[in-house]
Amino acid sequence: MTAARFRRLLTGAYLVLFFGYLFLPLGIMAAATFNSSRFPTVTPWMGFTLGWFQALWEDQRMWAALGTSLIVGAGVIALAVPLGLAAALLLDRLHSRAKTFLYALMVSPLLTPGVIVGISTLVFWREWFGVSGGLFLTVVAQSSFIAAYAMLLFSARLERFDPALEEAALDLGATHGQVFRRITLPYLMPAILSAALLAFLQSFENYNTTLFVRGLDTTLTVYIATKVRTGLTPAVNALSLVLIALTILGAVVYEALRRREARRQARSVVALETA
Repeated sequence: MTAARFRRLLTGAYLVLFFGYLFLPLGIMAAATFNSSRFPTVTPWMGFTLGWFQALWEDQRMWAALGTSLIVGAGVIALAVPLGLAAALLLDRLHSRAKTFLYALMVSPLLTPGVIVGISTLVFWREWFGVSGGLFLTVVAQSSFIAAYAMLLFSARLERFDPALEEAALDLGATHGQVFRRITLPYLMPAILSAALLAFLQSFENYNTTLFVRGLDTTLTVYIATKVRTGLTPAVNALSLVLIALTILGAVVYEALRRREARRQARSVVALETA
């Protein structure tokens, strides 16, 4: 066996193990959704059923928790994305030795355990402002570290931005507001959309921070964790399967739109070159 063939076999084996490690648990979870057993398992196989999707549909508490998660996710997008954008713009325009310190300060929430973030947020707002746990504190607590993710996305985008575009617009008489709306903001739009999606996903799956600031409100992750303690049924598997299907559908739609936009831009370039 040649060295090249051995490397190909080794690479193939690694890919099989890697993707098996990622997707085999999801496959088992999906199979358990269709098992008529009242426990989320594939063994023993009690028979095929779609009843757990009906049980999921009839679970009103789950739908209420899902609605709470969607509301919190929207609030986190509205708060974390502007905060991350402002922080990235500040760091990009700052040219002093304080830049390194400010960068470390702004990313420090990512290094702080979620439990600490949740408890500190609850204590601060309750002691100083008399605000107890609830949707507001949940949004604030999650945004305190999710904004750092958004800032990193914006900073990476701004690294490739040409400041001469803004300078030219200012020289032509545009105001700073017009420059931001017509040059900077359109350039950052892909990063804004990515940051919004990332913020929503981070909020939707968060548990550690949310647990301490949610008050009487229950998000989907907290509800599922409660079901694990009190008696898990395959209805949760059905919910996971639906979420996976929606995620895959969203990825397919996004990729289709991205390719269509790439083809449109390619045609525009060809048309300009032949004009």
